[in-house]
Amino acid sequence: MITRYALFEGRLHPGTEAAFRAAVLDEIVPKWRAFPGALSVRVSFAVARDDGAPEYPMILAIDYPDLAAVEAALASPARAEGRAATEAVLSRFFEGRIHHHVTEAATFAPA
Repeated sequence: MITRYALFEGRLHPGTEAAFRAAVLDEIVPKWRAFPGALSVRVSFAVARDDGAPEYPMILAIDYPDLAAVEAALASPARAEGRAATEAVLSRFFEGRIHHHVTEAATFAPA
């Protein structure tokens, strides 16, 4: 399985955490769920971090069956819609940058 992560590195405007989460879930997640080939969409909101660690208010993970599916999703109209929705929400709540990482995952059951 291939996972494409979007790491939202930066900070939320003070006091906007709940509104940010609601906007992400209501306005952006439906767009991300429409990406062709996506097997699952996970949104993680920050709860705590180590002292001195960079701030990531949100991390997005979208699983795909293979790299070809990632490339198809990135070239799709759904991605353009997702990007527009993301930019609209971030402009209201977030200061920072987004970077993406594509990984190949292996999952193991606990021993």
